[in-house]
Amino acid sequence: MPESHFRSMGTIDIDDIDKQLLRLLQTQARMSITELAERVNLSATPCARRIKRLEDANIITGYHTKTDAQKLGYPLAVFIAVSMDRHTAERFEQFERSVQSFEEVVSCSIVTGRTEDYLIKVRVRDMAHYEEFLLHRLNRIEGVAQVHTSFELREVFSRSVV
Repeated sequence: MPESHFRSMGTIDIDDIDKQLLRLLQTQARMSITELAERVNLSATPCARRIKRLEDANIITGYHTKTDAQKLGYPLAVFIAVSMDRHTAERFEQFERSVQSFEEVVSCSIVTGRTEDYLIKVRVRDMAHYEEFLLHRLNRIEGVAQVHTSFELREVFSRSVV
């Protein structure tokens, strides 16, 4: 199916100027409307209207500060695949509430195509911190049956969809 078909399903149409604005905001969210407008060859008012339209459509869902985990003392990134003992809504809700409360967990997804149910990404200070997290918190969540850990050697890149 053409790309435009997917965009029209419950969302607004995005043109090249909208894409340029999204790319600019993803790299420099604090850029002024005036500077954004200059970069996409618009005046400030239409530029501000476009951004407001993208916000109202929940295409722009927020403005965030990107931090350097290593400089904050969390150099180790760990992917942990988690298998649950039972596949019930209550069990999954309890697990999701628990992992969301752990500051080390930076993302959590339910996955298919593997034997595990969840894939979480965790940031820790060192192996002792990881061991404490795994043994005293993650494995103590009711329903966690098995975990499989992979350590990230290096993140090649990370980006949002435009």
